[in-house]
Amino acid sequence: MTNVDPRPPARLRLDAALERLAVTLRGETAHPDEVQCVCHWGPDEDVELLRVPDVELDPELLARTWQVCDWTDKPAMTRRILPQLAVHLVYGLVVPPLYGMAEVGHFLANGAWQEWPAEQAASVEEFLRAWWAWTLTQPDPPEPAHEIFALCTEASGTPDPWLGIWQRSTGPVPDRHLALAVTEWEYELLGDNSPWSEREEDERKRVRLSAWLVRHAPPRLRAHGASEDLLHRVRILGLELHSRWDDPHWPGHRYA
Repeated sequence: MTNVDPRPPARLRLDAALERLAVTLRGETAHPDEVQCVCHWGPDEDVELLRVPDVELDPELLARTWQVCDWTDKPAMTRRILPQLAVHLVYGLVVPPLYGMAEVGHFLANGAWQEWPAEQAASVEEFLRAWWAWTLTQPDPPEPAHEIFALCTEASGTPDPWLGIWQRSTGPVPDRHLALAVTEWEYELLGDNSPWSEREEDERKRVRLSAWLVRHAPPRLRAHGASEDLLHRVRILGLELHSRWDDPHWPGHRYA
């Protein structure tokens, strides 16, 4: 009798991606000459532990490590902690940073993962894709879908692959995530601002996101039962900035 794995396909893919990441990055360590400020970061013993491969880190040390942006060898440090960090992200064990989960994306981007050896880079990309696809299937994911979208966009430098996955993920759950995301983002987007903290300011990400929402969001928002007010805000997003304020359904947003 064949045993059937009870995990849904999206979860099977995510678990496989986590395993692949762990295998691909096994043995990675911080640079042997890596240092950090004892007064502001922590003792030398903690840095020494990061030079030891595959040793699980205390959650507090893991958090301190990814939150620091001035490591001498950022790619090496990213490879050292990413397998454990990825697991913590999936299970909601990462305390949301002050400026949102996009900050984790900044850490990954600073590690220049897209420039790593091909198999390592591919394992990171597959993890992000599998995690995002799985998140969209979850009615109540550990972190809101729009936060994971921001993380993936900042990590990769583009919203395109994540919008593509969202476009292919249809149904009540992904549509609910879309409605929540639009509600969260519309104020900043209507002012032509990024709706999350960016590592490097790049209006192309915002422009692509706005264009995708204008084209693809309305029918899905209607299917979800979103308000006419929210639908008007998405419609107005398709207008030039100076024309938005004259629209009869302009929500009255003010910007500094």
